[in-house]
Amino acid sequence: MTHQHPASAPLRVDLQLIADMIEPGTRMLDIGCGEGELLDHLWREKQVDGRGIEISQAGVNACVTRGLSVIQGNADTDLADFPAGIFDYAILSQTLQATSSPRHVLGELVRIGKRAIVSFPNFGHWRVRRHLLLRGRMPVTRALDYSWHDTPNIHLCTIDDFVDLCRDLDIVIERAIMLDSNGRPLSGIRGSGALANLFGEQGLFLLHRRN
Repeated sequence: MTHQHPASAPLRVDLQLIADMIEPGTRMLDIGCGEGELLDHLWREKQVDGRGIEISQAGVNACVTRGLSVIQGNADTDLADFPAGIFDYAILSQTLQATSSPRHVLGELVRIGKRAIVSFPNFGHWRVRRHLLLRGRMPVTRALDYSWHDTPNIHLCTIDDFVDLCRDLDIVIERAIMLDSNGRPLSGIRGSGALANLFGEQGLFLLHRRN
């Protein structure tokens, strides 16, 4: 990859946590990579051989301008084109809930990547529950910041829902971090269970398929 900019802006906190999980010099695919902030950072800081898939043409254009190897594609349909185990890491950040078939996509992530890193907003957070209980309307929060009629999020889930899906697919959760609305880790809360489901506004998981 040939990069054209000598420096890049600091990563969002949640993206930095993802970057910290990735070993230097590895191969990774960032699905829903946006404008390539994570890919660019990993190339600069860890010499990661990164590729990206992004559904929006504007995002692809921004990535190409940065010299990143990114194609336009859809997580629901295009992951099947990749051979099994071709990447060390397959990353899906804040995108799982916007896919048509989360079960299929999650299975593809752990097929093409030796490890997968997934993050998503938690619909089981206490503020979401309170909003539904007291107002009887779909909540709008910092992590879920769309109105019900224009949201791209079509399969909202809770932390417990995701853990159950991993169990069904025989996927091992190596590490789980609960985040606040700003993407910062919540201290004193384990990666799964009632407290994680109640207080984590976002979940971040490192996964692999059981051999």
